[in-house]
Amino acid sequence: MKKFNIRKVLDGLTAASSSSSATAQPGTPRENDVIQETLQSEHFQLCKTVRHGFPYQPSSMAFDPVQKILAVGTQNGALRLFGRAGVECYCQHESGAAVIQLQFLINEGALVSALADDSIHLWNLRQKIPAILHSLKFNRERITYCHLPFQSKWLYIGTERGNIHIVNVESFTLSGYVIMWNKAIELSTKTHPGPVVHISDNPMDEGKLLIGFECGVVVLWDLKCKKADYRYNYDEAIHSVAWHHEGKQFVCSHSDGTLTTWNIRAQAKSAQIITPHGKQPKDGKKPEPCKPILKVEYKTTRAGDPFMILSGGLSYDTVGRRACLTVMHGKSTAVLEMDYPIVDFLTLCETPYPNDFQEPYAVVVLLEKDLVVIDLGQIGYPIFENPYPLTIHESPVTCCEYFVDCPAELIPALYSVGSRQKRQGYSKKEWPISGGNWGQGTQSYPEIIITGHADGSIKFWDASALMLQVLYKLKTAKVFERARSKEEKANTDIVEEDPFAIQTLSWCPESRMLCVAGVSAHVIIYRFSKQEITTEVVQLLEVRMQCEFSDGDSPDPGGDQTPTLPTPGASSSPQESEPPTQPSTGSNSSDGPRDNKPCLQVRSSPLKQSPGYQVELVIQLVWVSGEPPQPITSLAINSSYGLVVFGNSNGLAVVDYLQKTLLLNMGTSELYSPSDPYQRQPRSPRKTRQPSGDNPTKTSCMSRLSYLYSESVKKLRSSHLTTLDSNDGSNTSEDRCKSPTSAKMSRKISLSSEQKPDLAEEKFQRWRSLANKKRFCYMNEGKAAARMTQKGAVCRTKSGPNYYAKDNAFTRSRSSSVTSIDRESREAISSFHFCESFPRKTDSVVSPCLLVGTTQGTVMMVALSLPPPGDHRLQQPVGISSCGTLVTLKGGILTMALLDATGTLLPPSYEPWYDPNASDEEKEKSRRRRPASPPSTQEGQDSQFAVLCSEKQAKVVAMPSQTRIYKHNITESSFVLRADVVQMAGAYCIACFCANGHIMTLSLPSLRPLLDVNYLPLTDMRIARTFCFSNLGQALYLTSPTEIQRITYSQETCDNRQEMLSELFTPVETPEAPNKGFFKGLFGGGAQSLDREDLFGETGAGKASRSLAQHIPGPGGMEGMKGAASGIVGDLARARIALDERGQKLGELEDRTAAMMSSADSFSKHAHDMMLKYKDKKWYQL
Repeated sequence: MKKFNIRKVLDGLTAASSSSSATAQPGTPRENDVIQETLQSEHFQLCKTVRHGFPYQPSSMAFDPVQKILAVGTQNGALRLFGRAGVECYCQHESGAAVIQLQFLINEGALVSALADDSIHLWNLRQKIPAILHSLKFNRERITYCHLPFQSKWLYIGTERGNIHIVNVESFTLSGYVIMWNKAIELSTKTHPGPVVHISDNPMDEGKLLIGFECGVVVLWDLKCKKADYRYNYDEAIHSVAWHHEGKQFVCSHSDGTLTTWNIRAQAKSAQIITPHGKQPKDGKKPEPCKPILKVEYKTTRAGDPFMILSGGLSYDTVGRRACLTVMHGKSTAVLEMDYPIVDFLTLCETPYPNDFQEPYAVVVLLEKDLVVIDLGQIGYPIFENPYPLTIHESPVTCCEYFVDCPAELIPALYSVGSRQKRQGYSKKEWPISGGNWGQGTQSYPEIIITGHADGSIKFWDASALMLQVLYKLKTAKVFERARSKEEKANTDIVEEDPFAIQTLSWCPESRMLCVAGVSAHVIIYRFSKQEITTEVVQLLEVRMQCEFSDGDSPDPGGDQTPTLPTPGASSSPQESEPPTQPSTGSNSSDGPRDNKPCLQVRSSPLKQSPGYQVELVIQLVWVSGEPPQPITSLAINSSYGLVVFGNSNGLAVVDYLQKTLLLNMGTSELYSPSDPYQRQPRSPRKTRQPSGDNPTKTSCMSRLSYLYSESVKKLRSSHLTTLDSNDGSNTSEDRCKSPTSAKMSRKISLSSEQKPDLAEEKFQRWRSLANKKRFCYMNEGKAAARMTQKGAVCRTKSGPNYYAKDNAFTRSRSSSVTSIDRESREAISSFHFCESFPRKTDSVVSPCLLVGTTQGTVMMVALSLPPPGDHRLQQPVGISSCGTLVTLKGGILTMALLDATGTLLPPSYEPWYDPNASDEEKEKSRRRRPASPPSTQEGQDSQFAVLCSEKQAKVVAMPSQTRIYKHNITESSFVLRADVVQMAGAYCIACFCANGHIMTLSLPSLRPLLDVNYLPLTDMRIARTFCFSNLGQALYLTSPTEIQRITYSQETCDNRQEMLSELFTPVETPEAPNKGFFKGLFGGGAQSLDREDLFGETGAGKASRSLAQHIPGPGGMEGMKGAASGIVGDLARARIALDERGQKLGELEDRTAAMMSSADSFSKHAHDMMLKYKDKKWYQL
């Protein structure tokens, strides 16, 4: 695990820092005099905690049959270890080379890994974070195969040259015993046999080693005599070899799809040749060749026929057939199709001893994108239900959100509805990989991760206590019709690949309201219900958003659009709205360009909705004069107000989902007041851009989503570490639903890391004023553009190359070094925040408001006038009025929040959850709107503070005076990708993730730097798109297309991490060896042992060549630990240890000296006594 040296920022130095400034206006108290900040730099430390998901690009696998632990190696050098549900571990080889083979030291708590860079490593699994004890790097030969016999310390290593070397796994030193290829094969053979592809010892005789060469030659080598006993030749190349447990037969799989069975004493001819999937000709000729059998395993049972399990070997005429695993048991042959190509498989057996009946009970199949375990003990070979969270990538992840310290009843509620979605037909037995123990962590707060996917699905995950378990899956694509015929697909202008992909989402945990936006410019609002319903008609609201003005600043580009003030009851119900006048067609008609048609068609048939999230309203943006709707870049929902707001590069729209009406549909420039100093000059309508090239091409608003799955690493610009192709766009920040909580829980205010539009660097159009408390919507030829209908149109969209794309690009900084013509574009909405604050400077009482942030750094305040609750709320319109610009910052706005006078976060109000399908009495009991925040202000006194963070800086503004209190320039050379206001150690701070890889935290409200760590240089757009912070020091990001990496920036969590992590190794007794039996013991028919120490040790085999391999002590050993210690603390510790050792040695020397003196005194005394005794005696008296 990589250690991070965190620079602690001294609190006293920040006052003089040039990057932050604090100013106080007359009459406004200094915040550090009012609010006592408790967060210090000592509260923060950054480290990785756990990694979830399927190992990306797996390459090898091993299983410990005693410890019941599975290890998976990957092509990028990662190791993933799995035990029982919730027990998993991740570790990484520093070289990053592919793991070609893994070997457990069975029941020893150790693992040997062989890499493609010709190195082998010994891992210690007896500690919670595995570490390498020893490494051995081969210099002159390439490793192709490894074999470690059960209960042996000698590891056989086969090489590309055909030689076999032997390594002592205790000391990781090479033995002088080498089996050379030219001695193993016959002397008459003129060609090299090729690399070693198999090594195994005879189950009944450890002194006999079976060596398989690629060319088809198999050699039975006598280790004691150092010669070949038998040689077996076959014309086809060998892929694998498997022994019968009695050691008298073995089976080889070959490249022509055949299996050959050999008796060890009959080397001239194989005992049997079969082609499992080959067609047998009637005339007795050789069957047609098949695809190679890549691996075969031969397992015996006491009570029945043996199992022969193999992968590959299908006939060449099965073109397009999926990968298969074949199970041959007696006369039956079962072919099991897999969803993905097979990487490796292992048969799980009851005994670890190779010389006993194996009794296989399951097969673990490692696929390219899945892990499957097959039950061999039940008819039909059903699979086990996988308890690991390996389905994150079932459809590519397009967005991700993280919620910590959620309401306690949420996870049980989601689990109860999600448990009904589980598939049937699994094996009834328990999951066989059951080793390890859970950690003893003290984290008790609930955590939920939400992932949006390319197929339109949304998954809710329980992420509590460093585990991950899927709770519930929602399929948003069910709302829409699917194009069935090729003609329908050909007649649309939408790229049919992933038209339902989730772009961003907003979730309110307290009310359980969910709002999602997709790439087809659609928004779906969901309510949570425990009862199943059937919706006869899906409620649909179509919105026509456009913001293209002529030089005369007219909102009427074509002469047929006029801003109109609708009557209070307009478009309030489906019955009062008119259906589309034009038929729903999929392509542009000859009458003119497409207009007033959505990109997807909402289903017209009744929709059966299971318990869980059920559709409340579908909102679709429509085409405008041949132009596709612009992708939605920001989204927010508030359950207390009953409002949903979303924005894009054209402007924003506010929808009342209770009345099913459009309240506001306007361009961004119209939010500015006439006297606003930040207003911008209008521009002529922007033309659709065309990619470079001679022929202009049409691109879909979803075409850029294909970048989401591309794994190519983007080159980063030198000064900004960004990547932007001319066809790339990016996302603007979406303000997640922020809700109040009890004292134990404070909802974070956060934005999607992936949401920073390319539009952020581009210039704006002038925004025009909006009359107070007036609602605008565009009318087309006297008909409301927002109409309730059940009919949509499946249609393709066309968009410019520089719009919003979720994956592959993020906003460049608006610094002077970036001067590109593609920056010339209109302002886009980047974030929203519902709150209860002071809309104007003169206000003294808080009221519902909406903060709007743009990609050019402008924050504007919009006042909301809500009708009284109850029936009035469903009948009277909601008033909306713009209050102009609150403040401007450098870079696009990422997050906004409100603090009270004590520095406590003020989350938006919310409506407690109630079941919409319950009785009216139950609804009224639970449906009470949370009271508005009580703070009010006296004349000349501020009682709230607005926290605003952009890509470049953060500001704190006092409310209602709108005076800037603090400002901090976060970065000059880079820009912030993700920023969230989070709770930490009972206080609040801003957490930021920059494009240069730095993770920073700033105190609130003074914006003191508390943490700045260069954690992760950004080389992958996926990280920028999915990085998100949460409360209590938690964060996560998608580290690969299949894996989620969770990290913590909390010192307390880092200190407790060891206790929270699960244990892989548990003390288990090794099963007893099989009984030889009376006659086998009497006549020597049992297994023959071998003293490998005498044979391979330095005494018997001599020393190996030093140039062959280099021994490298690992960081898990004492040598590595001594080398890893550094700094003053390490030096002091070593000095103290040295002094202690010196004192101990001096003490021992003193004791020895005293003992010698005592011995000398005793000898002197005895000598004196002897002299006195014989002094006067004659010689003959002695």
